Amino acid sequence: MIGVAVLGSTGSIGESTLDVVARHPDRFRLVAIGANRNVTKLAEQIARHRPAYAALADETAAAELRDLLAQRGAAAVPTRILAGAGGLTEIAALAEVDAVMAAIVGAAGLRSTLAAARAGKRLLLANKESLVMAGPLLMEAVRAGGATLLPIDSEHNAIFQCMPHNLRVGEVPPGVRRVLLTASGGPFRDWTREAIATATPEQACAHPNWVMGRKISVDSATLMNKGLELIEACLLFGLPPQQVEVVVHPQSIVHSAVEYQDGSVLAQLGSPDMRTPIAHALGWPDRIDSGVSFLDLVRTARLDFRAPDAEKFRCLALAQAAAQAGGLAPAILNAANEIAVQAFLDRQLNFLEIATVIEAVVARTGGGIVGSLEDVLAADAESRQRARERVLGSRSPLTKSEAARGARA
Repeated sequence: MIGVAVLGSTGSIGESTLDVVARHPDRFRLVAIGANRNVTKLAEQIARHRPAYAALADETAAAELRDLLAQRGAAAVPTRILAGAGGLTEIAALAEVDAVMAAIVGAAGLRSTLAAARAGKRLLLANKESLVMAGPLLMEAVRAGGATLLPIDSEHNAIFQCMPHNLRVGEVPPGVRRVLLTASGGPFRDWTREAIATATPEQACAHPNWVMGRKISVDSATLMNKGLELIEACLLFGLPPQQVEVVVHPQSIVHSAVEYQDGSVLAQLGSPDMRTPIAHALGWPDRIDSGVSFLDLVRTARLDFRAPDAEKFRCLALAQAAAQAGGLAPAILNAANEIAVQAFLDRQLNFLEIATVIEAVVARTGGGIVGSLEDVLAADAESRQRARERVLGSRSPLTKSEAARGARA
């Protein structure tokens, strides 16, 4: 029986993980769940799955959770409630946990992801920011702790499936010429630059293929998500940025591909459902049922590919430059992006200004090597402050007429 902890259980990846785990009660035991502050949903998950542990990073929310469970008469549920960031790191390293799904969005998931790696867990990595911010530290923690790192992003999981079967994540793959990282192109792939300038948060979050959270949906719309994934791919598979190429594939059926020196191209195909890579990583090296609808190639009919438009989607070029620079550059990029995206969601920036803020912060903030976690956190804090200052100096939010024009695009 494999003990599983799901960090970020209230998000879309977390809920999909709980679904896959529940399909195999003879194989998996849910030991712990954790989230930031979604009290209501975590309480529902505790009642449904009855884990031994549950944690909320927000201490006030954890107190509310205890009260809510008591009010619902859930005292008989043997779930220990932990509070604060330390609670998440504690459940990531529990002795009875064998596999940890790291799905907490943003920099908030860094410490618990590192804790799982250091404890030698099977680390199912869905928190891309951990690799982007502190890639060298995380990969060293994986090696030192004897952990097994398996990528959950559909693209990286696809690449992993197309690599030699005995490859360990972090090693340079033999015979590989390049990796083709596919991108849906997001909801604005066919919009003009003028129309994109007036896009609303609601439009940016309306992804055509995937059901995702608001932050990652905006990242998909700007192509920053693909830029962050490029940085991840370089670290996961030991490749320089020049060997990772982004290709827009609107159908999201080919999740990525690997081209070999002999001219072979191996691709992983499947329906756009995150339960496929989750089931692959949970069951690896075996294959288990995921609950996903099987792909009908005849009904799919066609697969299209094209190069991304770097003029419309400047975030991708910024991420490629950060990948090339290495060191603290990806952490600086990620911090500025998180602030800019939240400002856009709060209607303090227009869509194109997300890239403007990031570019300004990257230009002003010094780089350097990743020597320690403190280095990463200091660069993260400085970049966030500079991004906030830039947001405050930006132009006024969208007017109703601008929003209406975006809606008609």
